[in-house]
Order: sequence, then C-alpha cells, then structure tokens
Amino acid sequence: MHTVQDFNFKNQKALIRVDFNVPLNDNFEITDTNRIEAAKPTIVKILEDGGSAILMSHLGRPKGKQDQFSLRHIVSKTSEILGVRVKFVSDCIGAEAEDAAANLEPGEVLLLENLRFYAEEEKGDEAFTKKLSQLGDIYVNDAFGTAHRAHASTTIVAQFFPQKKCFGFLLAKEIESINKVFKDGEKPVTAILGGSKVSTKITIIENILDKVDHLIIGGGMTYTFVKANGGKIGDSICEDDKQELALDIIKKAAEKGVQIHLPVDVLGADAFSNDAHTQVFKVDEIPDGWQGLDAGPQTLSLFEEVILKSRTILWNGPVGVFEMETFAKGTISVGEAIGRATKAGAFSLVGGGDSVAAVKQFGLEPKVSYVSTGGGAMLEMLEGKTLPGVAAILE
Repeated sequence: MHTVQDFNFKNQKALIRVDFNVPLNDNFEITDTNRIEAAKPTIVKILEDGGSAILMSHLGRPKGKQDQFSLRHIVSKTSEILGVRVKFVSDCIGAEAEDAAANLEPGEVLLLENLRFYAEEEKGDEAFTKKLSQLGDIYVNDAFGTAHRAHASTTIVAQFFPQKKCFGFLLAKEIESINKVFKDGEKPVTAILGGSKVSTKITIIENILDKVDHLIIGGGMTYTFVKANGGKIGDSICEDDKQELALDIIKKAAEKGVQIHLPVDVLGADAFSNDAHTQVFKVDEIPDGWQGLDAGPQTLSLFEEVILKSRTILWNGPVGVFEMETFAKGTISVGEAIGRATKAGAFSLVGGGDSVAAVKQFGLEPKVSYVSTGGGAMLEMLEGKTLPGVAAILE
C-alpha cells in the first residue's frame, strides 16, 4: 500500500483529493473544521519535501455553479489551519486552472473550485478526468469520506497516474484501522452495534460474524430481536418484517461460536420525549404505552464486563436516544467502558454516523484509538465491500 511516505515530492505538484465538504453557517463560516485539520499532515509532508499541493474537493450538492457552494468561502480558514496562504482558482479545469497550477511554486497550495459544479465529476467522465489529471505530477487520495464513490476525482483519475499515485495519511489510517479490527485484531474481538434498525446493519452483521468473538446489540434494533424471541416490547420501535432475520442472526452466531449480548433491562418512557415519565423494565416485559429508549443499569454492567475483557473493539451506533439527555446515559457508559479498555491496551475503532457524533458530543474522542471520518465509506468497508477509491490506488 503506497502512501505519501513512499514518495519524495521535491519539485513535484501533488494533485490531492481532499474531503473539504465542511458545514457552513448562514455567514459562510465553517462550523466544524475537523476535515480540514485531518488533511493537514498529508499536505504539510508534501510542502516540507519541497513540493506544492493542488487541492480538489466537493462541497454540498450544487445544481450547476451556485455561489453558496463555492469553495472560496473556506479559503481564509483553510489558510489559517494549514499555516500557509492558500491560493484559489474559480474553476477546477480549463485555462485558468491550468495557468494557476503551472505557476505554482514549491511550498505553495492551490485550492480548485468545487468539483461538483461539473456533472462530469459524479459521472466519472473520462474527458473531464483527463483535464483534472493534467494539473499535477502525482495523485494523492486522502478523502475517505468519498472513497466509496467512483467519481472522477476519487477513482477514475488514478488511471492517469499508473506509477505515481498513493494514499494520504488520513485515508491510509482509515484502511489500517479497519484492517486492525478485521484482519489483525487481537482477540477477543467485540463489535458493538446500535442504532434503530436491523435492516441498516444486516450486511455489517453478516460480514463481521466470522471475525468477532462477541457481538453486543443495543439501541432500537434490540426490540426486533426481543419480539422475535417472544418478548413483550410495548410501544418500542420494531421492524416486524425483520423478526425472522433476527432469529437467523442468532442462529448463525451460535453456529460460528459468536456470543451475542442483548440488553436484559431497559429505561422505558411513556412518551418519546426528554420529559417523559421513565421506569426500568425487563427488556421482554415492557408494558403497552411504554417504549424502551435506553439501556438499563443491569445491561450496562453486562456490556461493560464484555468490553473490559476485549482486546479489539468496533463501535457502530448508539445504545439509546442519546440526543435526549434523559436517555444518553447508556451511550456515555458504553463509550466510557471502551475508553477504559483502550487505556488498558485494547484497540478501539468508532465509526459510522451517530456513534461518531456521540463520541464527539460527550468528549470521548481522546479516550478511543481511532474515530473514523467517513460515514458511508466506513459502513461499506464494514460490510466487506472494496471501495472504488481505495481499489484505484492499489491497482
């Protein structure tokens, strides 16, 4: 696997696909700079070698050229984060972009305009890609968040750089972290899957059953399993059409020697509200008019016990409705347990949407080994799919 570490960029122009699809407020100020900070080490390495960096990214889902999606809005903040004045060009292909790239000196950074101003980007159009490829000498993909898309700048462009293409530090770290769980994971390996629906996690569960020793199931999908087993779940969320699937998962796990850990008690509420009346119920004895919205105290000590014995941990999805303070305790408790296991030497990877949001919200990020930056890409890797953006560099 070639990374930027394997190249000397002296007098080379690196064409880097970054993921600067950052959230902006109404004044076009960046509200979360994580993605720019994550790309910094790759860019700095190239500049320190004596190379220059040409950055390409998308922002939002524009319909043609729309100023609100222009990357010019992020230039000053990006300059501040990188510690070098970022030049900007108001196109990503054509004469203007070619001139700006040709005149770039070693140590300089150029940001191209939003790739998605051209429909050809998402179509993976060859002629458009060729124009992009002419801007640089070496292609670097450091955009994990879009690695699952076969777009011009994430996948197709790599073929124009047969010998000179590599991963940036961020993308390499993402691949490494997932391999650390699935290929080189020290046993016991535990996966914690939460979230509301079995249907969105089914391919992940099927893919990881061969690789894990323990599977902790929490969140809303708990109740599909409980009801399938004949339990009473009151008004809790449930996918009735997925009950057979739930039983099938339990059977497959048993055949593979994987221990499944389901909640034994839950914090129930008489309404889906932070101010609802709450009561702890056994997971299979929730009365009508009540719904389970968080893991109960017995469940949390059970989960904690499994987590603390683990050497490799994957966490994908919260175990309760953590957005409401009343029902956040379970998710915080699981995060804290993962933090303690990590401190004791376990490797922990948090990835996929809501669990990442929870880890950030509750200040747990420094306590785990790695937090993935790409939601959809991470999920597809967990499902065992090869991402086009990754395959294009490895070919």
